[in-house]
Amino acid sequence: MKFSESTLKYYASPLSDTEDAKCKRAIEAIRDALKDLGYTDDNKSISLLESNTLAYAITMRNPISSAKIHAFIQGSYANNTCVRNESDVDIAIVREDIHEYAFGEKFNVFVNEKESEARALKDAVERALKNRFPNQVKRGNKSIKVDGNTYRKQADTVPCLAMHYYYRSDQQDYTHYHDGIIIVADDGSIIRNFPKQHIANGKSKNIRTNFYYKKVVRIMKKMRYLMSDCGYRSADSVSSFGLESLLWNVPDSSYTNWSNYGFTFQKIIEYLYNNKIFLPTYKEANGIKQLCPTKQDVLNYEKFINDLRIFFNYDYGA
Repeated sequence: MKFSESTLKYYASPLSDTEDAKCKRAIEAIRDALKDLGYTDDNKSISLLESNTLAYAITMRNPISSAKIHAFIQGSYANNTCVRNESDVDIAIVREDIHEYAFGEKFNVFVNEKESEARALKDAVERALKNRFPNQVKRGNKSIKVDGNTYRKQADTVPCLAMHYYYRSDQQDYTHYHDGIIIVADDGSIIRNFPKQHIANGKSKNIRTNFYYKKVVRIMKKMRYLMSDCGYRSADSVSSFGLESLLWNVPDSSYTNWSNYGFTFQKIIEYLYNNKIFLPTYKEANGIKQLCPTKQDVLNYEKFINDLRIFFNYDYGA
């Protein structure tokens, strides 16, 4: 499919200020619902985890206990890599006073028994949301969805616990840790993520690439949707998060050597195609977890890159 420079520029553009405001109102609405559980924000305003992002956040405490919650926007909205096909804003609701500890490269060498606390938090958040938004709340396996309206975005709230992931340092010990989150899904599966590192790393790479990294991420996400619409099954085997991470592994110079979107994107595709052998070494954008932990993951990304190389055709004359 042929793409003009003007089309790619449109794909690369961030969402409007109106969308930004609706994201902020979504976390404000969730904050107000959490007050029904006895939490207070001590009259603090919604702030940002990182400047030049949309990662709005608020810390709340329970005055009669040690309970502490940190709610923040994560995912594509927080990283300002959302495209128009994406609608929900992800909001993590983290019990920061309850820590799950993990050690070792596989994240599951040692795990404390925290499942009951995680489930109790999700049940309590669900009750508060249903009380605040009657008939607008639906519980899912990992999150609780709250319907949006013309004033605020639809929200996927994700109740989770704080995690300290201890890793082997340069001194070959386990005295250092990464702050993460752990989600205990209703089906019993456990998901460990590092959204704060993702947000910080994305911001840093965007600055290093003269703000082209996130523009290219938006173009890539749009390509995935278009490829899916055109019947490319490989587009459904990779995620938007995964593609953002894939591009995070591309050298900074690949984003800054050319002055237009089409040539830049085409050269990045060629880089990915010529360096597929390194896919098993790539990290997620958080810089911690492997992007392709299984052989099937590697095959999925290889197939997507191959198909993208065929699908994308830059119209130099347009």
